[in-house]
Amino acid sequence: MALQTFETGDGRLVKHRISVARDFSKTPGPRFIKQGSWSGEKFRQLLEKQLKTHHSLIVDLDGTRGYGSSFLDEAFGGLIRECVLTKREFDERIKILSDEDPTYLAEAMESVRLAQPKQ
Repeated sequence: MALQTFETGDGRLVKHRISVARDFSKTPGPRFIKQGSWSGEKFRQLLEKQLKTHHSLIVDLDGTRGYGSSFLDEAFGGLIRECVLTKREFDERIKILSDEDPTYLAEAMESVRLAQPKQ
């Protein structure tokens, strides 16, 4: 897959891409690490690490055998709940792609929209 670029909300161009299937697992699992392998929590931790070294990321959801809603909620909404990013920062720094199944993208973005930071 060719490396894509996109312009973030603050005008920066991004080239760093994470493919869930290539860089994490073709079979994403449950919400939490304690529930099993390849969890949304573990993927969120990978995103947190990448955000420390890259201003912005493209996250490609294609190529897996599917996603549970809890994985997507923890991976993406968890960034907001755990106060890693604000919703505005998420919009500026992360672009999610899903050409194979647009419902995964919609579900991930809905998780971000509904997430509330821990107090």
